[in-house]
Amino acid sequence: MTTTTNQPRVIRAGAVADVLTGEVLADHAIVLDGERIAAVEPWSTSRHGSGDDVLDLRDHLVAPGLIDLHTHLVGELERGSYSPYLTGSPARDALLGVRNARATLRAGFTTVRDVGSFRAFVDCDLRDAIDAGICEGPRMVCAGAYVTCSSGGGEITDLAVDIELPRSFRFGVADSVDEVRSAVRRIAHRGADVIKVIATGAVYAAGTVPGAPEYTEAELKACVDEAALYGLHVAAHAHGEEGALRAIRSGVRTIEHGTMLGEAAMSAMLEHGTYYVPTTYLLQWDDAHGDLDGYPAGVREKTALVGESARASVRLAIEAGVRIAYGTDAIVFPHGLNAGQLPEFVELGMTPMQALQSATSVAADCLGRSMDVGALAPGRYADLVAVHGAHLDDVQRFTEVAAVVKGGALVV
Repeated sequence: MTTTTNQPRVIRAGAVADVLTGEVLADHAIVLDGERIAAVEPWSTSRHGSGDDVLDLRDHLVAPGLIDLHTHLVGELERGSYSPYLTGSPARDALLGVRNARATLRAGFTTVRDVGSFRAFVDCDLRDAIDAGICEGPRMVCAGAYVTCSSGGGEITDLAVDIELPRSFRFGVADSVDEVRSAVRRIAHRGADVIKVIATGAVYAAGTVPGAPEYTEAELKACVDEAALYGLHVAAHAHGEEGALRAIRSGVRTIEHGTMLGEAAMSAMLEHGTYYVPTTYLLQWDDAHGDLDGYPAGVREKTALVGESARASVRLAIEAGVRIAYGTDAIVFPHGLNAGQLPEFVELGMTPMQALQSATSVAADCLGRSMDVGALAPGRYADLVAVHGAHLDDVQRFTEVAAVVKGGALVV
């Protein structure tokens, strides 16, 4: 791979992953027009560019820039507990976010949906800094803050009861239909791109029960309806089936995690067109590192509980034809390892192309941004990732990318 410019005009690909048709196209040219793609055509018929204008990737597979729909770029999760967030400043959270954003982009993920931080709106500030060119990172779709019930899965719950959390840590706390509507408005007014609601307990929130619903269907419907007034989708954190069913019937766009879902949830997602964003790779990583990192016993017990059923739920979804979009919950494991979910999906029953589509075209459709990202096609952003070997036989190769381009600029 050789080039003398960070702005190639033509990319020669040994193979192109056409995620819209499901084909792998041999020896193609990707012609750029600034930050967008002008054409994707056979190299033999292309008359565009030569020499320094060409990024030579003839020994590589070139795919669209990957999309992770479930990240947390701001701050870091220490020792399996949320309480350490209180020991750092907003500046520390943001600076950690800069580091995490850079690692994510350089791993080939050119777009992410950041589904919330405990300190409200630091993710939105990071998004704006990236867009302004202040720091390096993926395109970000941000939740800003969690809509969660008091002491629920979106709260810090492992503190003494006489310690009061700052307002920025409880910005989206809501305990009734009216309070949910108010929380959605407050979050939307401050620049969120998506609303994240915590529909069940969480693995890492001490005391909460992952399978237990934490909002009524009426409260979830209020969340979806209010978000729609601002043109926003709702992502619902939901481990247990009852909480997921309430969220699906309420019209949420995505079910996040979904570690205990059965046939009823699969049927409901098919009926309502809901996307499923499972995050099973983190369970594999946690199995290898949880004890070493000193996670609390309660977290380890809940991880084991959901781990038994999470992969079964994904297999069931694949067999049922549910739309599965790619997400990782990066923060539980180090940012930059996001591609680990690809081989996990293949192991659970997807073809390599289906796994790649989950992280490209399907994810882009889920975001409502398929005009801009998710495929190597004319008019879309020139966001792409290259891996060694001009084939799509082994998605494990995406864990070590050879080149990344975002908006026509060579990043790696």
